[in-house]
Amino acid sequence: MNNALMKRLALIISVLCFSASHVSAQGWRDWNSGSDQRSNSQSQGGRQGSGGTPGQFDFYVLALSWSPSYCQGAGSRRSSNQCDAGKPYDFVVHGLWPQFERGFPSNCGPSGRNPTRAAMDKAAEIYPDQGLARHEWNKHGTCAGGSATDYFEDVAHARNKIVIPDMLRLPRETLHTTPIEIERAFTAANKGLRADMMSVQCNRNVLQEVRICFSKDLREFVTCPEVNRSGCRAREISVPSPR
Repeated sequence: MNNALMKRLALIISVLCFSASHVSAQGWRDWNSGSDQRSNSQSQGGRQGSGGTPGQFDFYVLALSWSPSYCQGAGSRRSSNQCDAGKPYDFVVHGLWPQFERGFPSNCGPSGRNPTRAAMDKAAEIYPDQGLARHEWNKHGTCAGGSATDYFEDVAHARNKIVIPDMLRLPRETLHTTPIEIERAFTAANKGLRADMMSVQCNRNVLQEVRICFSKDLREFVTCPEVNRSGCRAREISVPSPR
């Protein structure tokens, strides 16, 4: 076998391996087109895009995605452990995003800076899918200023500070409600949280996710006008029940 053919086969194998390990993360990016990138209103006039100095940001946004909506959309068309039968998730961690008052940093680390096995073991306790965890580390975690293990520990800490309202704990049937009612439910369940410290995201009048703003040390909720303004404006939205 000549050298040219061997190089071509090696390239094909590497591409296939890369695709398999990232397919579920790509599914999240497709479904959250605009959510992971924030919204147009957040981007205009702010600092955003690839690059940034690790550790230099103003606050965090914790994004909790409504799993049934994802599994009925992009997740149903892709291989996703999250959407397997017998896994009736409600809210799952989408990410913990370093944020500026206007805009956000992303991809702050050197290319190929992969998390260690210990870091991925920690991520497995938080994220519904390994591919999503790797994507979130590369895009957002590298901007946090610490190691991958530090980042995933912070994600877990932020998630554990949030109480999911009773009305959204594995509802048995599809709910029909409003973004304001969801905000009220979260603020009632979480001491210190106000409506101007969060946003409810929807897509085609279906709940997509809830975003909550934290201080850099994750000790308290903070106001975040840009995030709040990006929220869903539908009069009524549906909340699909877990399968």
